[in-house]
Amino acid sequence: MTALRHVLVPGSVPLPVWRDVYRGAAVDLAPATERAVDAGTKVIEAIVAKGEPVYGVNTGFGKLASVRIEAEDLSTLQRNIVLSHAAGVGEPLSIPVTRLIMALKLASLAQGASGVRWSTLVHLHSCLEAGLIPVIPGQGSVGASGDLAPLSHMTAALMGVGFFHVDGVQVEATEALAGIGLSPLELGPKEGLALLNGTQVSTALALAGLFEAERVFQSALVTGALATDAAKGSDGPFDPRIHKLRRQPGQIDVAAALADLMAGSAIRASHKEGDERVQDPYCLRCQPQVMGACLDTLRHAARVLEAEANGVSDNPLVFSDTGEVISGGNFHAEPVAFVADMIAMALCEIGSITERRLAMLIDPALSGLPAFLTPKPGLNSGFMIPQVTAAALVSENKQMAYPASVDSIPTSANQEDHVSMAAHGARRLVPMARNAAAVVAIEYLAAAQACDFHRPMMTSEPLERVRALLRKGVPMLADDRHFSPDIEHAILLVREGLAVAACGADLPGVVS
Repeated sequence: MTALRHVLVPGSVPLPVWRDVYRGAAVDLAPATERAVDAGTKVIEAIVAKGEPVYGVNTGFGKLASVRIEAEDLSTLQRNIVLSHAAGVGEPLSIPVTRLIMALKLASLAQGASGVRWSTLVHLHSCLEAGLIPVIPGQGSVGASGDLAPLSHMTAALMGVGFFHVDGVQVEATEALAGIGLSPLELGPKEGLALLNGTQVSTALALAGLFEAERVFQSALVTGALATDAAKGSDGPFDPRIHKLRRQPGQIDVAAALADLMAGSAIRASHKEGDERVQDPYCLRCQPQVMGACLDTLRHAARVLEAEANGVSDNPLVFSDTGEVISGGNFHAEPVAFVADMIAMALCEIGSITERRLAMLIDPALSGLPAFLTPKPGLNSGFMIPQVTAAALVSENKQMAYPASVDSIPTSANQEDHVSMAAHGARRLVPMARNAAAVVAIEYLAAAQACDFHRPMMTSEPLERVRALLRKGVPMLADDRHFSPDIEHAILLVREGLAVAACGADLPGVVS
């Protein structure tokens, strides 16, 4: 966990804060939120006192909404909905994603529209603060009516049912709670439904994908510029006048970044004149168009997810100013599903164009460099199989990029007859980002190797810093050696943002 700590002001938390939470930052709720929460609680208390039927407070759920529940059974009703809905399967969600889920749920409940008690928020926050992270099976949500199964597992752990991650070990929930001096949570009216309803799981998964995609995107700009110079490609296609005419913001930003990264390169200067090649392949020349489209897509996804992260998405909702409780459909995660599909497509394309540059570098007919970037081709295979690995990863991402949002399966005896499939649409994004990061890492290795063949000519200062960073851990490939450690080292530099930091350039971003 980082030393960072943020105070969440529900409804207006910027994306960089959510990114920090995903990467380990601690959170507190703004003190003023307690008043809003108490006001919502009083509305629920008034409804219980009157005995009027209100969905989620004193009725059954879903198809059973017409069943009235007596006052003496309201606590049992909330406990039952949590336990019955904790029906997820599969590998647990990662700890960073689950921490983000908890923080998102806190910020949603703290807006006072869910009718929960302040003590319930304190219980959830205490677990997050102490590092008690619920074990949540990753599969079982269709993205409406909220992420019911996974959020039920989160809530069940707060109630002492199930397991927490504690210092990397799964611990039985009651034991983990006792370890920090907490009793199992006892739910009041509507609290079970408020905790398990909402889009926080889908949103957290999509945000995690977005945050990982941003690093992959920026790394691919750096390795793409390095590969372009290594192939003695032209920086002419990055001329700002071309992109000003197209008027696509992302394209303009990417072209400017690529031009800046290559500025001052001796390799580029060596073929400014007398180069018989008229045009470079698309994988070099069309980087601003492809990567710019990815950037615009990711930026759109960021706007949608920032709104979703700051919204209230459970049902029904409490309006304390009028004392009303109104049923709606904010739990439907269609906005998240759509942008998860868009992030998936962007990740797919980042990897796809990167692999094409890699394939160009190892082909002497296209690059003019030694075959497979080895000084002794034949005796050595060089980068032959790393390119195959990259091709395999790109193909995997293509298969995973099929839209999830176009699917729907009716649930709850057709009461919930159209769903978003946002949860698994978002759950694939971090694995896709890992695949794309590995492809970019292999290009990083290949582009640095290709630049070594041009010595003593050097690339630009920013790209030389990036190349030097790699060479600290991976020497030039003179003869074949065990390749996997080199790839893993390069992946680390990409996934941790170290290659981007080394270049020192102001690259276009997604989360701002």
